[in-house]
Amino acid sequence: MTALLATRNLESFYGDFQALFGIDFEIAQGEIVAIIGANGAGKSTFLKTVAGLLKAKRDAVTFEGEPIGGMPTGKIVQRGVALVPEGRRLFPSLSVEENLLMGAYAKRPGPWNLDAVYGLFPILAEKRRNPGTALSGGQQQMVAIGRALMSNPKLLICDEISLGLAPIVVKEIYDALPSVCAGGLTVIIVEQDVSVAQRVSNRLYCLQEGRVTLSGASQALSREQISQAYFGV
Repeated sequence: MTALLATRNLESFYGDFQALFGIDFEIAQGEIVAIIGANGAGKSTFLKTVAGLLKAKRDAVTFEGEPIGGMPTGKIVQRGVALVPEGRRLFPSLSVEENLLMGAYAKRPGPWNLDAVYGLFPILAEKRRNPGTALSGGQQQMVAIGRALMSNPKLLICDEISLGLAPIVVKEIYDALPSVCAGGLTVIIVEQDVSVAQRVSNRLYCLQEGRVTLSGASQALSREQISQAYFGV
C-alpha cells in the first residue's frame, strides 16, 4: 500500500509537555481511516500536528512521499490537506456563503465549488445569506465540512464532527460521506462513537495517552480488543 499521508515516530509538544509519543500512521488514497480514543488521548493533537498547527520534525510527516512536518499550515493546504476543526470555527461576521468561499482561497482546481457543496447539503443553499453562526449545530457542521471541501483537498481531516449533535443529524452528515469520497477523496475521522467509527471507516487506530494502542481493519477488530486499547484494561 502506497501511503498518501504517513507519520513515522511522530512526536508533538505543548511547550515542555509531550503529547504524542512515536506515532506511526498511514492512509492510502481513497481510504477512510478513523481515530478513536478517550478525551486527552492525543487525537486532536495528532490532527493539528499533521495540519501544521503544531510543530513536528520535517521527516516525521510525509504527504505524497514528500516531507511536510513543520511546514506552514497555508502551504499544507495548498498541497491538498484540509482540516474540519473541532467546534466548527465558523467566522461569525460572515454569511454561510462567505464562510464557504473562505475555503477556496488556495485556488486549487477540482470538483468542489458552491454548487457542489449546495448539492451535497441542500439546506445550505436555502440558508446561504444567513450568518453562519445563526444556524443549528448540524447545519454549522455542514458549513465547516463544505468550507474544507471548497479547497479541493486530496485529504480531508475531520475532528469530532458529531460532537454535540443529535443522532439523526450525525447520521445525515455521515450519510453524505460516500458522495464526498466518490471522486477518490481520502478521509481521516476522529470520532468519539466507536460504533460509528467502525461503521464508516476502512481501518481504525486507537490512541491512549499519546500512543497508538491498536490499529487494524475496522470490521476485523472486536469490541474486546477496542475496549482494552481504549481504556488500557
